[in-house]
Amino acid sequence: MPKVKSNRSAAKRFTVTGSGKVKRSHCNMRHILTKKSPKRKRQLRQSALAAPSCVAAIRRMVPYIF
Repeated sequence: MPKVKSNRSAAKRFTVTGSGKVKRSHCNMRHILTKKSPKRKRQLRQSALAAPSCVAAIRRMVPYIF
């Protein structure tokens, strides 16, 4: 059985925590930052967990990180 190819864009976006949850980063931090408040930019720097409804799709795209 051949190896399954990982979706490279998904592999760069997601990591798995020690407990098996999928970690992701927030969007809206690349450009047009002057109109965003400091509080909003500070909160967007933090990582977040992927929604449980999306985890099955992420597992299919990146089979070897789990």
